[in-house]
Amino acid sequence: MYEFVIKPCGDAALLIQFEQKIEPRILAEVTEISRRIDEAHIPGVLDRIPAYATLMIIYDPDRISFERLQKRIRDLQELPVQTESAAGREVHIPVLYGSPYPEDLKHVAMHAGLSEEEVIGIHTAGAYPVYMIGFLPGFPYLGNLDSRIHTPRRTRPRTAIRAGSVGIGGKQTGIYPLTSPGGWHIIGLTPVRLYDPSRSEPVLLRSGDTVHFHAVSQAEFESIEKSGGALCI
Repeated sequence: MYEFVIKPCGDAALLIQFEQKIEPRILAEVTEISRRIDEAHIPGVLDRIPAYATLMIIYDPDRISFERLQKRIRDLQELPVQTESAAGREVHIPVLYGSPYPEDLKHVAMHAGLSEEEVIGIHTAGAYPVYMIGFLPGFPYLGNLDSRIHTPRRTRPRTAIRAGSVGIGGKQTGIYPLTSPGGWHIIGLTPVRLYDPSRSEPVLLRSGDTVHFHAVSQAEFESIEKSGGALCI
């Protein structure tokens, strides 16, 4: 399988570290070893936290030692690679572009030297891998943003960005699952609830999924919002 190093993180976690790059190949490697550990049902493993080029494993040291867990992970590394198994889900997110901050969409367009319609067309044409969930519960860091609409963060962050806001920050795009402060340029709003603690799985997206955005009208947005913002995957 792929090459990685394993490092201790305190007395109840270890870090699996891959080549330090942000690219789909590394994401596939993180996703694959995470899947193998999940399916191995290793006693004492409590949680898995994937990121751009790392996977943190939280474990109970009273049930399994660092050395023993490291050995189990190395054994999983030796299994044949199954490329298909690393693929995540395809998730389609409806977006009302230009809401709630039309000035941000205008700024992105002006920075890119494009029209607002062209920015929307470029953004909806992309397929965005979820590299990690972080910052807020359910916040997806999405890669593969077209370089034509890369936009530096706002010089003055907002103190409250509405839940569901779709933003651009530098080379990435993402979705705010909760109302929170933030410095990304907001180009649209989705009625889909990315985080809902009442669901059996509160966080909608997972590392390794691929997100596709599509534009909706105000009426379509309101219809989805009235239905509870649910999304069937």
